[in-house]
Amino acid sequence: MRSNKPSFRSFRPVKSVPKHAILAAIAQSKQGTRAVNQIAPATREFTAFGLDPILLQNIHAKGFQTLTPIQQEVIPAVLAGRDVIGMAMTGTGKTAAFLIPLIQKVIRDRAQRVLVVAPTRELAYQIHGELRDFARGLGIRSAMLIGGANEWRQKQDVKADPHVVVATPGRLKDFIETHVVRLSGFRNVVLDEADRMVDIGFINEIKYFISLLPRERQSLFFSATITGKAGELLAGFVQNPLRVFVKTEAADTHIVQDVIRVSPNVTKIDTLHNLLKQQEFSKVLAFGRTKHGVQKLSDELSRRGIRTGAIHGNKRQGQRQFVLSQFIHNEIQILFATDVASRGLDIPNVSHVINFDLPETMEDYVHRIGRTGRANKRGVALTFIQG
Repeated sequence: MRSNKPSFRSFRPVKSVPKHAILAAIAQSKQGTRAVNQIAPATREFTAFGLDPILLQNIHAKGFQTLTPIQQEVIPAVLAGRDVIGMAMTGTGKTAAFLIPLIQKVIRDRAQRVLVVAPTRELAYQIHGELRDFARGLGIRSAMLIGGANEWRQKQDVKADPHVVVATPGRLKDFIETHVVRLSGFRNVVLDEADRMVDIGFINEIKYFISLLPRERQSLFFSATITGKAGELLAGFVQNPLRVFVKTEAADTHIVQDVIRVSPNVTKIDTLHNLLKQQEFSKVLAFGRTKHGVQKLSDELSRRGIRTGAIHGNKRQGQRQFVLSQFIHNEIQILFATDVASRGLDIPNVSHVINFDLPETMEDYVHRIGRTGRANKRGVALTFIQG
């Protein structure tokens, strides 16, 4: 008897699908980014930078043995006091590239203060978590300022005069306007995922922050793309920067991309349910367009007996972190998300990314599928097309 389960052999090749935005995005994802190496890395070992022994021990405890290309370029530049413009996708080791040398600066001079601004709560959590891992045992105080979390606690953390503040734009602006935070003391500033902050409407806030910063500072700017409004931020932010463009391996090296055509008489949720019955779909991240839509999909699969969860803007931060923890620890099989989760999150061993709803832009597509095939592992990205 022939099985009714979809198989990869039954999927039509991507090139036959008349969805021009997706086709262009797939082509773009296979091109990679050309590297411009303006510092010739002399080593691939963290020991070459004269880092504090405890910091070095913490780096190795996290499993970091050799430098990634962006770490080879950025770490010595930051230690030398250079401003940096880094153009790199997530998953390239970018967070460690700026955290490690900034922590070393604080170790050398406890008067140093560092501000890291990130577009989403999830990315801020990830950055702050890595900061705490790298700074373990070094007496470095930190604060995380994000919406949807305890405001009183965050104010107490600021009163303790943290060496490092990791913040999202909305909460940071609130704290500036209520005189909880003064940016004049931060002489080391990182704008991470700057293009995403522009995309979600924070360009005026970022310009406002830049206007409040001291003129003498070290400025680090990281973005997957630097075009249009993201480029507007650079003139007033960096001075004589080192520009680092990291070439990544083509996406198809580690990610198999394909399209699933769903017949008009079959629902996408039924198709997805059948896929989830297959053993290889062990850890699936599925993207939908709206907050209501992803929650509805999660609820429906839960009724069908699938271990599932959803993260979106209608959930409190604690709820989002709880569901993410469940997914990271393999307690649920499939996580539904809006594009709030498409950037910055480092979730290990995602077997499949599914575009249940089409992304709005090519960049969103590339960032979505980048949640699988990480750390040189194989991954699969599938896009549903109805009709």
